[in-house]
Amino acid sequence: MVGGALAGGLVYARKVEPERVEVRRVSLPLSRLGRPFEGYRIAQISDPHADRWMTPGRLLELVKLVNAEAPDLVVITGDFATYSPLFSLTHYATKLAAPLRRLRAPEGTFAVLGNHDHKTDAGLVRRVLASGDVTELRNDVQTLRRNGASLHLCGIDSALEGKERLERVLDKLPEEGTAILLAHEPDFADTSAATGRFVLQLSGHSHGGQVRLPLIESLFLPPLSRRYPSGLYRVGEMFLYTNRGIGAHPNLRFNCRPEITVFTLRAE
Repeated sequence: MVGGALAGGLVYARKVEPERVEVRRVSLPLSRLGRPFEGYRIAQISDPHADRWMTPGRLLELVKLVNAEAPDLVVITGDFATYSPLFSLTHYATKLAAPLRRLRAPEGTFAVLGNHDHKTDAGLVRRVLASGDVTELRNDVQTLRRNGASLHLCGIDSALEGKERLERVLDKLPEEGTAILLAHEPDFADTSAATGRFVLQLSGHSHGGQVRLPLIESLFLPPLSRRYPSGLYRVGEMFLYTNRGIGAHPNLRFNCRPEITVFTLRAE
């Protein structure tokens, strides 16, 4: 009986729950948000992890779910590729450009890279993003403007790989306007919140732990995701949201569904 239950649980974790994508809608009151950005909608996806399971067809179905939310802006917080020391999965990442190009948002799609992207081939991933009409925020700032108000979208490269340059972002960041930071690793929030400049950090990396059991909680939590593994947090004066991701590495989930998050920004 125990063996049957374990086998059934494994089948569920590999075949059922990875398909049960949750579209989570979050309303966020942000300080310094200009009134013209009241009701602004940002869709976040994270960690596609292109491999034998996350095919272009599967990603396209997820893209359709994002487009159905009619966001103003789409952000993707890293790990487009899947690194394996045993065999190359590089060619899977090259096939992501076509479905990414189907994302529809008036303000565009922006992304940062994750640790798997660097371990696999950061140059290749960057070419895929460019081909997919995705703008990478590589320790950079993009300013969005509406009726005289500014919303600064910032991004850092992977902290786990030592590629982040927050000081460069801060140098480019104007003093006025609301600033949102994309950072693949959520635990970087302790550093970004300490600057007092960001009202929100959006991250991924953790996959929410992938397998969450009573008492044990999360089985798979990589470094820099163990303090803030899933959901909404308040870190100092800054909000942090850790998205559970749409892919999985390894390819199983239990009590931890894949997630698309849609934020509606509210002026405090």
